[in-house]
Amino acid sequence: MVRQSEDPIVRNIVQLLRGAQMNRRQLLRGAAAGAAGAGALGLAACAPGGGGGGSGDNPGIVWGNWTYYLDFDEAAGVFPSLETFMEQSGFNVDYIEDIDDNNTFYGKIKDQLKLGQFTGYDTVTFTDWMNGRLIQDEQVQEFDYANLPNVKANLVDAQWDALDVDPGRKFTVPWQLPASGWVWNTKEVPQGIKTLDDFLRPELKGKVVVLSEMRDTMGMVMAGLGTDPAGDWGDAEFDAALAWLDDALKSGQIGNVKGNSYTQDLITGDALAAMAWTGDVVMLNAENDNQWTLEIPESGGMVAADSFTVPNGTSAESKKKVEELINYYYDPEVMAEVADYVTFIPPVKGTQEAMQKINPENADNPLIFPSEEDWKHLHNFRTLSPEEDKKYSTEFQNVLGL
Repeated sequence: MVRQSEDPIVRNIVQLLRGAQMNRRQLLRGAAAGAAGAGALGLAACAPGGGGGGSGDNPGIVWGNWTYYLDFDEAAGVFPSLETFMEQSGFNVDYIEDIDDNNTFYGKIKDQLKLGQFTGYDTVTFTDWMNGRLIQDEQVQEFDYANLPNVKANLVDAQWDALDVDPGRKFTVPWQLPASGWVWNTKEVPQGIKTLDDFLRPELKGKVVVLSEMRDTMGMVMAGLGTDPAGDWGDAEFDAALAWLDDALKSGQIGNVKGNSYTQDLITGDALAAMAWTGDVVMLNAENDNQWTLEIPESGGMVAADSFTVPNGTSAESKKKVEELINYYYDPEVMAEVADYVTFIPPVKGTQEAMQKINPENADNPLIFPSEEDWKHLHNFRTLSPEEDKKYSTEFQNVLGL
């Protein structure tokens, strides 16, 4: 298989694809423009990616990641931290923002994974529940921590043992820690959302939106009903949470179930309360005069990890370069640059202190740097067996009518 980082034709296609990518802030500005009756959502404003793959004697590497997940300079059209890394390392990184969903992206590379062939990516940042599947199937390579001194020193303590997915982080290294909680329009919902039943108040009918990601929505519903999503639960607990969701949808109390576009409902006022990702709300408030309040509910919000892996088929030379890349981002000063843009929870010790030099306001934001009390209320969603995953995902989709 031809490597994307080595084929000039493929590299040109990659650059064209990057030209069609849009940064997260432009998406939300577009939503605001639509709310103001400005017509199209402004989705044509696009951002090229940073750098191309290497060639010749020093080929580069390919990094597949989620969109809006790396610091980006709109004026220059580059990812500043990645540009610095490429200058320091002497090789290029094809940074491709093409993970939109764990399952659909896995579907694109599963055949190569099964055959142990190069997938087109030297490193991918799946969510850990998907990484668990790859580890179980022996489709990813073990990291050499001799090349990762910053990770050994700076990975936050709570992430070293990824439950039953990857104890000791042999095959995965966290990139970001997306968390979710409950958000509401501060002016329109002055009493806030403190319990799960608060979503069912009559004045919020049709004005509630929940996430289409099963583990976030079902995890928070289960927690609200008294079940620890990371604990030893089964069909009975899942079915009780699903029944709550089904009733709220059929009654019209929940007006929408959405992915990233739920932010548009908050901006337009179509939603006054939601289950939401913390990083989105940080950025929404920064650009819309702090209209929303988001809290980690006492019953519990959700936290996950999107983590680097090196798929089988990646060469030993490229794997070492991936480890150099990871080690670079585990410098707190570098991770602070990333965290200031993406506004999710960083997995690197010292990032909050480094953020004080970049953006003191973000350094004090508990949605980026949760307090010790908040961490007590952030749950993982336990790893599901393949059979459970298929069963629960199908039942969830059926309730959504998908």
